[in-house]
Amino acid sequence: MPGMAPSPGDGGHLSENIAYFGRALRAAGMHVGPGAVLDAVAAVEAIGIGRREEFRAALAAAFLKRRQDAALFDQAFRLFWRRRALLEKMMAVLMPIAPADPQDRLQEAFRRVTEALFAGRKPEEAAERQRIELDSRLTVSDVELFRARDFEAMSAAEIAEAKRAIAALVMPDQRVRMRRFRPDPRGNRADPRAAMRATLRAGGAAFELRFRTPRETVPPLVALCDISGSMSRYSRIFLHFMHALALTGRRVHGFTFATGLTNISRALRATKDPDLALQGASKLVRDWDGGTRIGATLEAFNKTWARRVLAGGAVVLLITDGLEREVTPVLAREMARLRRSCRRLIWLNPLLRYEGFEAKAAGIRAMLPHVDEFRTLHSLDSIADLCRALAAGGSRDADPARYLKGLS
Repeated sequence: MPGMAPSPGDGGHLSENIAYFGRALRAAGMHVGPGAVLDAVAAVEAIGIGRREEFRAALAAAFLKRRQDAALFDQAFRLFWRRRALLEKMMAVLMPIAPADPQDRLQEAFRRVTEALFAGRKPEEAAERQRIELDSRLTVSDVELFRARDFEAMSAAEIAEAKRAIAALVMPDQRVRMRRFRPDPRGNRADPRAAMRATLRAGGAAFELRFRTPRETVPPLVALCDISGSMSRYSRIFLHFMHALALTGRRVHGFTFATGLTNISRALRATKDPDLALQGASKLVRDWDGGTRIGATLEAFNKTWARRVLAGGAVVLLITDGLEREVTPVLAREMARLRRSCRRLIWLNPLLRYEGFEAKAAGIRAMLPHVDEFRTLHSLDSIADLCRALAAGGSRDADPARYLKGLS
């Protein structure tokens, strides 16, 4: 191909290298399946081996499905389709050393591309540099840095490690008292009916006093996860947390929404493997990385699912940044209705990771007065804090009152 070096593999196995390129894009975060790889091979066979621009256009037509992935695809193409020695030098330059700025999403995407392309390859220069940089960070534990790191700033390998850490968390087992009772010899309340039945069984010769105590149950947990473009990465990680909760036997119901509402509860419980469970859930969802219609979604949930899944004093976790496309009175009305239907309504918003956060967006101002707790969701530490709050039945640290002061 004029102007373009041969494929990275030896022997000119172009189709194999296209398949490897597709796997690297998928590992870097793009939505690439086996069908897209076959389409890419067919497209290259159709146009023939010509100019580099034509080759790139054929691959982009097969692999590039979302506008926000264009920069990531371009970076991957430039790194992959050149000579291997140059690639390794580029990797030594581009591999991240210190934690990056969480706001620089594009740079983090490039980092994930580089790691996906060079999985298993560790050039000596890059490895030596990594050791030197790690020696300069002895003042803070690596574990503490990792647990506090923003999910958006994590590499592909770090995301995989975060998923394993979530599975190892101690899951909350909050028990609440019910209005009904159960027999208990050590109970503090007399049970006249049980006492009368025991007396009758004994022929009425003696009166046997019986006691009872309130029943306890673990309330159901319902998660409403925003999977729009700004929330997709956080929601994917949180769904792993929901899967780990479902494995404990607790009643867990999961819903995703962007422009529509999708029930993924069965997919979360279908298998013990979190990756397979999330893969099954993703097949049900049609609006990943779409826009956001929070008001319409909550209205659909309240009308169709609230009575089915909120019985028994459910705790609702609402995962969204509150950036509604069109704020109408429906949003506040449905938030109030949802709050009346559940035991606790906890809003998890990744925007709270910023110290200077203020409730200025119209969607946030409409939703905030109707929640019990307002928490961040951006790191392993924030998920651990959520576990402790769920187990304790609440926390004053997440009181939304401090953000409500400036609302009119």
